Amino acid sequence: MSNKFERGIRAVIGGTSPRASPTGSAGPTLTLASPEGWPTGGSTETGAMKLSAVNRCQVLISESMGKMPVYCIDGDRRRVDHDLLRLLNIRPNEAMTPSVERQMVEGNRLSGGNGYEWIIRDRRTGRPVELIPLPWELVHPFKDRNGVVWYGVSHPDTGDPMVLSGQDVCHYKGYTHDGLTGISVLKRASEVIAAGRAAQQYEAGFYSNGSRPSGVLTVDTDLSGNVEVTNPDGSKGTTTVKDYIRTEWERVHSGPSNAHRIAILDHGLKYQPISVTNADAQFVESKALTVEDIARFYGVPLSKLYAGKQAYNSNEQNAIDYVVSTLHPIVTQYDQERTYKLLLDSEIAQGLRLRANMMVELKGDFQSRSSWYKAMRETGAFSVNDILALEDLPEVEGGNERYASLNYVPLSLWRELSINRNKNGGNSNAGTA
Repeated sequence: MSNKFERGIRAVIGGTSPRASPTGSAGPTLTLASPEGWPTGGSTETGAMKLSAVNRCQVLISESMGKMPVYCIDGDRRRVDHDLLRLLNIRPNEAMTPSVERQMVEGNRLSGGNGYEWIIRDRRTGRPVELIPLPWELVHPFKDRNGVVWYGVSHPDTGDPMVLSGQDVCHYKGYTHDGLTGISVLKRASEVIAAGRAAQQYEAGFYSNGSRPSGVLTVDTDLSGNVEVTNPDGSKGTTTVKDYIRTEWERVHSGPSNAHRIAILDHGLKYQPISVTNADAQFVESKALTVEDIARFYGVPLSKLYAGKQAYNSNEQNAIDYVVSTLHPIVTQYDQERTYKLLLDSEIAQGLRLRANMMVELKGDFQSRSSWYKAMRETGAFSVNDILALEDLPEVEGGNERYASLNYVPLSLWRELSINRNKNGGNSNAGTA
């Protein structure tokens, strides 16, 4: 953050309006288009995303968050007429669909540790009318002397510094030490990612050299001495005979365009390839371990990365585990932040809540869904319309009634119900609790 930016923030904190925008330039900032120097432990997001496992984890979680519709819950009923639903499920801003906007926010949370949405409000009612995702590197959260949270922001279009109230920014954090800023997965996994990138570059160099291991050129005669050569600039020079033969061999037989060329050897020259070492033989195994490590950092099952052993039953359980262990904590944070920042205080006091529907992640698992719905229905937790709402289907008449089995009763009422059943000709051999 530049000194001028800091002075602008101090000026606003000392003023009366949290939405004022100090003038001046914020200086050079990192942008999504120019990610060099992002603090990811020596590997930028661009470099990390070249690893297929990192790319898959980032895209998978971002797309999962992007496709979840958001509902407004009023007590135990869904509100379908709330103004926020259009903003959250139809169009958050002029440029983006809801899925694209949520994917961008979650992608920022994963790569930078913090995802931000700038809330544009109606000045008259205070209602949110637009949600603008902010690149994480343009936002600097801080607290004033009273502990109130503010956000210093470089405007994404003009670069001008401005200060936003904490109520005007939805802030979704990664793993955090201070509760104010999150630490990105890329930063925490920087060593694993760096090792994976090094292995990937080694593999690329291996194949670019003709997909063959190194070898030895042998000859029965003495190769000591020098030979005259012509340098690339046309000047004359000398080099050793051994270096000259090596250079000529690599020029003719190395590189993708020279792969599989027939070698013609004269003067007793022989080529003997060096056998693959144990380290080379374990190269594929090390790549698999890198994928597993990356999957652990993101909390994504290997089956979601198309890695490891594939079996239908285990993949089915992995999909459920992905929803419960990976997505549920993220969704909970989004739900709580949206409810607090997007709903009015009066609506929160009335019991309104915003909730994302995670059941979209299990729509491919019909058996598990149907079993869960049946259990929730039979225990009285869900009505028919509750189940239809989770399946994005319209309500039916009478579908709000809930039922429960009389086979299970509170222990406090067990004796009374048992006596009544015996009086009515029930089982006279009923025992005592």
